[in-house]
Amino acid sequence: MATQQSNDERIALLQGTLDLLILKTLALGSCHGQGVARLIQRNSEEVFFVDHGSLYLALQRLEDKKWISAKWGISENNRKARFYSLTVAGRNQLAEKSGEWQRLSRAMELILNGAMGPTSEEA
Repeated sequence: MATQQSNDERIALLQGTLDLLILKTLALGSCHGQGVARLIQRNSEEVFFVDHGSLYLALQRLEDKKWISAKWGISENNRKARFYSLTVAGRNQLAEKSGEWQRLSRAMELILNGAMGPTSEEA
């Protein structure tokens, strides 16, 4: 049975993952929300699909943390849209969280590819 703490940790991990995807996408340049969602989907080879409800909550959360900024502009289909940009604080956060994910990915790769040492029974 899941505890409240484990649920909170899972939510934080999922939010952190989405935050990192958004920050990385905005590192490529300013973009409106729909464009961010499309780029994440395209750059993940259609593995990640970000629903709009989650996306806009995450964008608001990142803006509240001052990791991104937003200004109104006109989209490519001539509609009013908010364009998001990475701030200096957001670039710092991107670097920090990218390093954490790279270490995590490396550890998973080591385990999944069988690069584990002998077990305590074998030693």
